[in-house]
Amino acid sequence: MEDELRCPTCKQLYANPVLLPCFHALCLGCALDIQQPYTPGVGAGAPAIASAGGVAGPPNTHSANGHHNGGVAGHGSSAGNPANARHSSHSSAASTASSNTGSDSCTSDQDQSDKVSIFSEADSGVVCCSNNSRPVSYAGSSATAPVVAPPGAAFCLTCPLCRKLIFFDDGGVRNLPTYRAMEAIVDRFCAREALRCQMCETDPPKVASLICEQCEIRYCDPCRELCHPARGPLAKHNLVKPRGAAQQRESVCGEHEETLSQYCLNCKIPACSSCIGEQRHHQHEVQSINVTCKAQKTELSHNLQQLSEKARSTTEFIQRLKGMSDKVTESCIEFERLVHAQCEALIQAIHDRREYLLEAIRMDKDTKIRILKDQQSNCTGKLQQTTGLIQFCIEALKETDSAAFLQVGSMLINRVTNTDMTWHQEVTNAAPRVSPIVDLTLDDAALVRAIDNLNFIQMKAVKDGDERCPAAPLTPTIIPSDCSAENNSVTVAWQPPNHSFIEGYVLELDDGNGGEFREVYCGKETICTVDGLHFNSMYNARVKAFNSAGEGEYSELIGLQTAEVAWFTFDPVLSGGAGSGLNFSKNNATVSVEGWEHRVALGSVGFSRGIHYWEFTIDNYTADTDPAFGVARIDVARNKMLGKDEKSFAMYIDRQRSWFQHNSVHERRVEGGITTGSTIGVLLDLERHTLSFLVNEMPQGSVAFRDLYGVFYPAVSINRGVTLTMHTALDAPKMDYF
Repeated sequence: MEDELRCPTCKQLYANPVLLPCFHALCLGCALDIQQPYTPGVGAGAPAIASAGGVAGPPNTHSANGHHNGGVAGHGSSAGNPANARHSSHSSAASTASSNTGSDSCTSDQDQSDKVSIFSEADSGVVCCSNNSRPVSYAGSSATAPVVAPPGAAFCLTCPLCRKLIFFDDGGVRNLPTYRAMEAIVDRFCAREALRCQMCETDPPKVASLICEQCEIRYCDPCRELCHPARGPLAKHNLVKPRGAAQQRESVCGEHEETLSQYCLNCKIPACSSCIGEQRHHQHEVQSINVTCKAQKTELSHNLQQLSEKARSTTEFIQRLKGMSDKVTESCIEFERLVHAQCEALIQAIHDRREYLLEAIRMDKDTKIRILKDQQSNCTGKLQQTTGLIQFCIEALKETDSAAFLQVGSMLINRVTNTDMTWHQEVTNAAPRVSPIVDLTLDDAALVRAIDNLNFIQMKAVKDGDERCPAAPLTPTIIPSDCSAENNSVTVAWQPPNHSFIEGYVLELDDGNGGEFREVYCGKETICTVDGLHFNSMYNARVKAFNSAGEGEYSELIGLQTAEVAWFTFDPVLSGGAGSGLNFSKNNATVSVEGWEHRVALGSVGFSRGIHYWEFTIDNYTADTDPAFGVARIDVARNKMLGKDEKSFAMYIDRQRSWFQHNSVHERRVEGGITTGSTIGVLLDLERHTLSFLVNEMPQGSVAFRDLYGVFYPAVSINRGVTLTMHTALDAPKMDYF
């Protein structure tokens, strides 16, 4: 309640409070300080600053307990100008200096009349007049709204709370009525707060034992002897015990000196019997002041009861909030423990997986070392046998008996020749059976993404009191920088929504022509590559998340353009890896092999639709061998000539002629072979489902194969003595035999 008892200007407890027409209160001294003289023509918002009584001087000061102190004189005193001092027999708070106590009763009556008139029409926005029709005050709507000052306005004041502009006549703010209810409440509040001496220099001040009615200052016994001696001009001051509440007093009409017994409901002011009989209250509705007071107290009590109920419920709500704060702390501590335990478990799982991977590397090392040692042992044995044969032959050459030498000469020649031939195949052309390089790569991309996406999930309750369950997930966000299109495939990556429990995602693509969307992926990964699309087409992609609570909203669309023509290279992994014996170079565009056995090399792109053309340049062709060119399925046999199984379709060719081969059946020999520098073209038309070949840009026979359906990869099979380079992203030639 203390905030209600403090003046908005001085921020101290009200001293001699007066009531403004807007029903806000001010200390009388503060009102005198902020009132300004009104000069017609200058404007209400910019009057010249002067003291309340027309005499310039410093504003009144306030003591620590909120009462104004101006030496021994009371509020509003103007030395040398007793005409400005007012005295009211009904309010001790408006008492003046002793030099002004002799003001006549006419002035007092006029003061009371002015106060009543101001109070009666506070919010009406009209001039308030006394009996002689002299303008007293005017309350405007606000300080910024255009206001016309009434005739005779001498002072004005702006309410510090609502900013309403109020005009006064020559009496100024002294015409305002005393705020008696506020004065009584402040007195009771001060009594409860243990009244302190206002002159003590100690902290806290001592309890006051006396108060001077004239000075309105409280003293303890030591300070009274020091500051208020009972001699000189102070001897006539009346020192009394501090009172705990305002003295009970009866309101009296300032004009007729009669008790205010009636209340005018039209003017909304109390009045005496004489006032009711006058013309200004003619035909007004009048009620007993006690009845009106009781009715308003009843209404206020009822409103207070309702407000008290709201305050009580708010207090209970605050207590709930405090209890929830404790629960939040406990919950967070427990959750921190769980997160710590979960992270430790993840770390331990990574350590365990690391040991497993390291053990796999050690096992791979042991296997390779064993294979190399076996190969080394075989080569050592072969070398020892050959060395023994050489030494034996040298000794045989030393034989001087021709008949004896001829007895074994032919046998030795055959042994040496056979050894030389097998040496060429088994030793000279032999390669290490395993690679010395660890051909393993630790694929941690998915794990890194999972760690980056490690987050909390938002939970919700189905009903109050039910166990919390996951909410439907929010919308994933597509990451444009991680999305791409290559050949006839597109890769879409997205960011999981924060604070959502995700069980999976659904990726959808349209048909490349802006048609309906179809589902192409459903799973937990946040990146997906879709193959087998149309070349030279714009695909729109969108993704949504789902869990047991339902599906989330679709993400924004992203458009991805496939290539106009296919670009690809050989794929070492699809071709069998490091153990295949194939050697790739020039960014996997060139391939060769050291062994005599045929090895199949596959391209990095599979085709299921469209027309595609690629070529091979023969970089080296020195042996009498038959390289094969064509297409194959992903599960083709890698250690046979292309076309030897049902998974491949090929043309094999030598220096003079070629054959078409599928599932070990070769047919339709075509004259014309290859040499170093020749070009082999492969035309795969999946619109007509045919496969054709060209040699040095000329068709090699008619259509080789028909009725090709499914996914096919570019493929070749080569062995020792052949090196070739693949060229892609070529326009398909026009064939005239269709």
